[in-house]
Amino acid sequence: MRLFVSLLFLVSLLACSEQSPQPRSIETATSASDLVSDWQVAEPASLGLSASQLKAIHSDILSGRYGWIDSFLVIRHDQIAFEQYYQHDYEDIYGEASRTPGPLVIQDWNGPYNYLNAFWHPYYKTTELHSMQSVTKSIVSAVIGIAISRGDFPSLDTPVLSFFNEEKILHVDEAKRAMTLRDLLTMSAGLSWDEGVPYSDPANTFTVMARSPDWVRYTLNQPMSAQPGTEFNYNSGASLVLGQIFFQATGSDIEAYTVEHLFRPLGIEQYAWKRTPFGLADTQEGLFLSTRDIAKIASLFLHGGQWQSQRIIPQAWVRDSLRSAFIVSEKGGIGYGYKWWSQSYQYKGKAFTAHMGKGFGGQRPIFLPDLDLVIVVTGWNILPNRPFFTAAEIIARVTSAIED
Repeated sequence: MRLFVSLLFLVSLLACSEQSPQPRSIETATSASDLVSDWQVAEPASLGLSASQLKAIHSDILSGRYGWIDSFLVIRHDQIAFEQYYQHDYEDIYGEASRTPGPLVIQDWNGPYNYLNAFWHPYYKTTELHSMQSVTKSIVSAVIGIAISRGDFPSLDTPVLSFFNEEKILHVDEAKRAMTLRDLLTMSAGLSWDEGVPYSDPANTFTVMARSPDWVRYTLNQPMSAQPGTEFNYNSGASLVLGQIFFQATGSDIEAYTVEHLFRPLGIEQYAWKRTPFGLADTQEGLFLSTRDIAKIASLFLHGGQWQSQRIIPQAWVRDSLRSAFIVSEKGGIGYGYKWWSQSYQYKGKAFTAHMGKGFGGQRPIFLPDLDLVIVVTGWNILPNRPFFTAAEIIARVTSAIED
């Protein structure tokens, strides 16, 4: 039976690598204004926002205060209050470095894992679809929640190794056998892993994994450093393991499932999704979306899993996703749930909680349920020691523009 599943898995991967299901050809997107949108646009004042303060943020972005920012979008009460896009010549900025071997030039220097190659990053080829990087993880979590509600995905308490042949995995012990799907979702797998150093550092475990021939096997082969479910340790490889398990559990490629059960109900018609060298949809950083469309994902969670009165994600899954399974940092009240981050902020002297996805380079879809506010910032600040628009400052500056 295990051999049959493995053969089926390989055959399906080959088919998926040749045919990427897409509602519409991604090459048709040429500018932000061309993207299909369900958003209404309103004057900031009509939404209780100061136009002058939002323009001040825009001016600071133009000045370079926050490095390379590509878009800035503010939505309140389900209407766009402010939207700006910024042009940068990334071939000029990173071009020479993109042709030099290094930690950010992975696999083929001309391929999709060269993070300095302007053909692939931050925009997909010649479109306005922007790399979401690790915001992909947050979206994959949403899809898993949908699949569980439909009976297509097993309980989160299912052991991870039940999907693999233990004899082909290194360092198997009782701790690794105890690792569950929930532990993969909450970054508490217990595997030895270090993504705490910059991705430009060759010692970063993700960088080492990305140069290996089989990313899932590399991840599972790591020795255990903690009991699963007890410690937060950011691990991108865990999300790739979830992607493979999703296929084996559902019999469906996660890209096709996402299109059918998440993108189409939201009216997301244009996207790109990178494939790993093994043929899987890259479930840790592979998605490219427009700024307006990632705002739909944030708005969906802001509204408890509903979009325009249609239930897409179970409300209980949204609640559990946003509840912090771990406090990552007491300073700033930063927590982590089912691949969504939370962060405390102050407004009019009271403490509230914001939720967000976080992606390498500065991808930040942020939503503040108490203020009915969605903020999206995209950028490509991928080298260390560059100016950066932190989530805390984004939230502080936009909430200071509220005039309610």
